[in-house]
This record gives sequence, structure tokens and C-alpha cells, in this order.
Amino acid sequence: MRTTTGLPQIGRDLGSLASQYRSDFPILEQRSADDRPLIYLDHAATSQKPNAVLDALHHYYACDNANVHRGAHQLSVRATEAFEMARTITARFIRAQSAREIVFTRNASEAINLVARTWGDANLHEGDEVLLTVMEHHSNLVPWQLLSQRTGCVLRHVGITETGELDLDDFHAKLSDRTRLFSLVHISNTLGCCNPLEQLIPAAHSVGALVLVDACQSLAHQSVDVAGLDADFLVGSSHKLCGPTGIGFLWGRQRLLEDMPPFLGGGEMIENVFLDHSTWAELPHKFEAGTPAIGEAIGMGAALNYLQSVDLNAIQAWESQLTHYLFDRLQVIEGLRILGPTPEQQPDRGALATFLVDGVHANDIAALMDASGICIRSGHHCCQPLHRLYGVTASARASLGFISTFEEIDGFVEELSSTVTFLRAHS
Repeated sequence: MRTTTGLPQIGRDLGSLASQYRSDFPILEQRSADDRPLIYLDHAATSQKPNAVLDALHHYYACDNANVHRGAHQLSVRATEAFEMARTITARFIRAQSAREIVFTRNASEAINLVARTWGDANLHEGDEVLLTVMEHHSNLVPWQLLSQRTGCVLRHVGITETGELDLDDFHAKLSDRTRLFSLVHISNTLGCCNPLEQLIPAAHSVGALVLVDACQSLAHQSVDVAGLDADFLVGSSHKLCGPTGIGFLWGRQRLLEDMPPFLGGGEMIENVFLDHSTWAELPHKFEAGTPAIGEAIGMGAALNYLQSVDLNAIQAWESQLTHYLFDRLQVIEGLRILGPTPEQQPDRGALATFLVDGVHANDIAALMDASGICIRSGHHCCQPLHRLYGVTASARASLGFISTFEEIDGFVEELSSTVTFLRAHS
């Protein structure tokens, strides 16, 4: 295994983390058209799925396929038990006090919309303020813009520093007794910075504001404890956690969820229905109208169990080594600039590097890299306001997972160097 001077050192067992688990991911066995091994460096967009998740999905549809909560027959009973066990697993994964605080949604975007449409519509009025940041994913911008149009609440946005971290001075300047909610990303999917929730949440609470945390980029890479964070809402997405697409979750404090009105109407979310009115089911079913994504929830439960078996602390330490190495290797490419703080500036930053290369468009880089079997991201990463702040329309991003290796980083950087040389020569 390669080592680089200045990289943090960890034990031999941890050093082989990727080699221990890569065989669990069948998609990595693919090769490119010219017979090169697949190098997948787009984990921030979506994670790959281990056999444990694929097996759980197959078992549900092959053995237990039935609707949940509605049948007395054995298939429905087994499906319901597996579905609700996934809720319990999710609660344990984030250390929630109760599974009743876990609401299954289609994704994290829907979870944020749920809060905006229920808590927001019921509690925010003209002149109230929602505090966001300029680094937010569109999913944590657009729902609040729509809420502002409905209620007249005011949106304010915290800026960033020259190093691509949250500007704490600007945060304190914009936080006021008019702030009713502070909604922010835990780890930026573009800058990679890890926002200091341990400082931000108490400050927001001190003025009476609630806090919603978008944890999509942190949950698969480090241990997250909602009780320790003292947040009020937190959202996550299965497909970034080695689980299936089409399922995510909202965690909320039980007293808040109990006071919030339903999000969607239909079956399952009711207690009693009359021709002219209805009463609502207990938590969490009040927010889960209709037949849920049963197999997907079960698959997410299997994914969370799998990540815990790997050990999130080990994942974070391994990915920290990889991130240091990635940043170090990218320095060889002239005219390349990485957005966000370096690992030295922020040791707990995310395991990704979003970069710009002088004279070369990010989409051209990604297209040519793909031809060599290397999967990276290009575009605005659903962060158009942030890219406008930097004066660009697109960037390229390589993002790592615990199944990434030093050798993959070497292959990526070598191919990137050749690609940049080629594109500059033909521009």
C-alpha cells in the first residue's frame, strides 16, 4: 500500500478496510470497453450496493411480498415486521430515542419538503426568518423559497470564508430573534466542509430557533448522534447509505412531530374516516400516506446494519487517509484549484474533492474520464448559487467511499493529468 509523508497513519487492520469489503460490491467487477477496471469515484452522488442489500431486496420480493399493516395473513405479518424493523434500525443508527421519531419518505428532499409544508406552514408568518447557507443543495433551498412565497417569511443566507468554510461571523450577524428556523447541510456535497454543528445549534436555540440538519453527506461517513447534536430535525437518504433509491427518512423531536399536521392524505395515515372529516393515525404513520416503499425500507435497514458492521469510526479514519492522499496527488496538475478547505485546514471535512482546471471545462473532463472507465461528477452538483458565488457554471468532483483505494486515486489522477493535457492541446 502506498503511503505519503504527512498522511495520518492507522493500524494495519484498518489499512486494509477497502480490500476487506470491496468483494461485497458486485458492480465493482465491471470493466470498461477497453478492459480497464471500473474506478467509481462518485460516492457523493450515490453509493454502490453490497450483496447484503441486494439479498434483502430479493428475499422480500421472493418470500414476503405483501402490503404492510393491513393483512392478517402470514406474508403481510412478515412484511410488516421487516418494514418496522427497518424503522427501528434507522432510529438506532442515528441514536434516536424512539422509532416513532422516524418518518419514512421517498428521499431527503421529500423529508425537507415535509417540514416546510407542515411545520413551516403552521408556524411561520410574514416577517419571520429562515436562515440558510449559500452552500446548500437545491433540496434545502427550493422548499423554503416556496414556503416564503406562501407565508411571506424572509430567507437569509450565511456566506462562506475564503477557504470555503461557513462564515461564523456572518452567521452570528444574521441570526436574530426573528430567526425561527436554521436549516443547513452537515457536510457540503461541493465544498466538503463539515459545518460545526456543536457551535451552531446552541446558538440557534439561544434565540428560540429550531434547527434542521441535512445529513445526506455525513451519515455514511461518520457516526451521527441526534441526541448529542441536539438538533430538532434531521434528514437522510438511503441511496447515499449503500441502500436502495426511493427511500429516505425524517427524524424529528417527537413533540414537534405530534404538533405538526399531516403532509399527504390517503390510506394508512388515518385513524377514522367519515364523509366530512377524518382523524389521524399516531406517529409516525400520520405522515406516511398510502402504500410505502416496503422493499426499499427493508433494503435501507440492511444497508444500515451493513455500515455498522463495517464500523463508522473505521470508515471515517480510512476515508480521512484517502482524502489526504487525493488532495496531495491532485497538486501535480498545473492550474487545478480545489474548492473548500484542505484536510489540514479542516481534518473532519468530507471525503471528496471538487475542482476547477484552468482552460478546461468540467464536463469535458468527466466525459473523457468515463471513456477510460473512471466515474466522476461534473456540473453544478445541485448547488447553482454556490457556483455563481465562485463565478463558474460547473466543476468536477471526485468523491470517495470506504471501498475506495490508493490505487484508484493514482489511476484517477494519472488519467486526469492526461485528459487535461489532451484538452488543452485541442482547445
